[in-house]
Amino acid sequence: MTSDTPGPAAPELSGRIRGGPAELLHDEVLAPQFGFESRHLLRHYVAIEKTLAAEYVRMDLITAEEAHRIAALLDAVGPDTLSAQPGANMSDIAFALERHVEAGLPAPVTHWHADRSRNDLQACAQVMYGRDQLARFADALLELGSVVDELAQKTCDLPMPGYTHFQAAQIITPGFHLAALSEHLLHTQARLLTAYDGIDACPLGAGAMAGQELPWDRDRMARLLGFSRPQPHALTAVASRRWSAELTAELSLLGTALSRFTTDLLTWGGSECGFIELPDELSGISSAMPQKKNYPVLERIRGRTAHLTAFHFDVLLGQRNTPFCNLVEVSKEAGTHLLNAFDSAHGTVRLLTEVLRRLTFRADRMRQVCEREFLGGFSLANALCLTEGVPWRTAQVVAGKYVVLAATAGAAPAPGEPALLAEAAAGHGITLADPARLLAEAFDVDRGLERMVSAGSARPDAVRAVLSTQQKTYEQLRADWQARAAALRAGAEEGDRALYRAPEDEIHEEDGDGTRTRVQHAH
Repeated sequence: MTSDTPGPAAPELSGRIRGGPAELLHDEVLAPQFGFESRHLLRHYVAIEKTLAAEYVRMDLITAEEAHRIAALLDAVGPDTLSAQPGANMSDIAFALERHVEAGLPAPVTHWHADRSRNDLQACAQVMYGRDQLARFADALLELGSVVDELAQKTCDLPMPGYTHFQAAQIITPGFHLAALSEHLLHTQARLLTAYDGIDACPLGAGAMAGQELPWDRDRMARLLGFSRPQPHALTAVASRRWSAELTAELSLLGTALSRFTTDLLTWGGSECGFIELPDELSGISSAMPQKKNYPVLERIRGRTAHLTAFHFDVLLGQRNTPFCNLVEVSKEAGTHLLNAFDSAHGTVRLLTEVLRRLTFRADRMRQVCEREFLGGFSLANALCLTEGVPWRTAQVVAGKYVVLAATAGAAPAPGEPALLAEAAAGHGITLADPARLLAEAFDVDRGLERMVSAGSARPDAVRAVLSTQQKTYEQLRADWQARAAALRAGAEEGDRALYRAPEDEIHEEDGDGTRTRVQHAH
């Protein structure tokens, strides 16, 4: 068979096309798509088919017993049950599932699949898949948040230099810096939750594009599939894949933030700083330079964040300049790398979680830098202004001149050189009563933290207050995600109750992995 030769005839699927897909089309496009959907979307297709069967019963189009048999056959389907067969099912998973059930029924169910389209079926399975991926990733992000919080709590009192413009600027703590990372994670969590609620609209019942002719109860179908509501517009339900762009956008934004925080870790881990230490299991070596201990895991993390933006652009470019209708280009090709995006994000977060779980800060090295740098210059200017009555701009100039004089003389920031401060002040006609006291207070490392009294500052008590608020937010987010998971379980349970009512000699038990098992019991 050549790529231009039709496959075996499939008259039972369509009266419009006389043959199945060409071998090249099957091998290059349809079979890989079938394999992906069998592994990742099949359980959603099964759930949708069971929901539709329950609706057929409600509309008196099939009997409860027929629905029961259909549901049992659907529950028996697994990733290895179906296969892409160009002649038998057009290498399409929806057709394959239909054929599988039909083959297992003792007699045809005439009205099953009446008033149906693959368009809303596929759109529904895809958004359910995206919804699951989002919830799974949110769990990983919550774990990262808890590790960040734990490390921040431990390091609220360790002075370290904070940097602006790549220069040592003020005294902070690792806990202060990590609390900022935690805030980013919480912001992302809030956006992910909003994104989840935004896409939590069921496409089922939209048909091909314009709605359906039977009185489907779209509210009930949405509820059985764990959605909060049906998608109100039929065309939007089958044409829009905005949700995939929104989800990858959030991953891209998170990746950008994580790359910046990882850059700080790379800087802190460099030999010039030596602020952090990772265990050997997370470290690398140089094949040529035996003195080196490298941290390539941090380079991996930062490098992987770039993929998240690339995957987002892939989704966007796959949708632009396409008509607003159901389209394979949008529904399939534009979402080709959605799983890769979530897998990449998940792996990145897992790596960073493990790094922060195993990382230790070297308090001695951080304090050495704080004591070496003139990080109290801002405090000295403030003291000159607020306690000595020196106008602010003049105070800032005097403090700057003192730093230059002290550095030139090789003087350490503490205890400093009071005579040089007096000299700098005298140049502006200012006489200081006690320059030694001003220097002692301004350049004391521990006082540098305690002076920060505003909310949200690096003062240890202020950091702990922020972390306490963040912990409460994490707890609320966990409850929010649990509530959405409960809605999924409740819908599935209601659907099963509708489909598995009788015969009385069959009881359906749920295994530990969530698989339903039909157990026969004698009267």
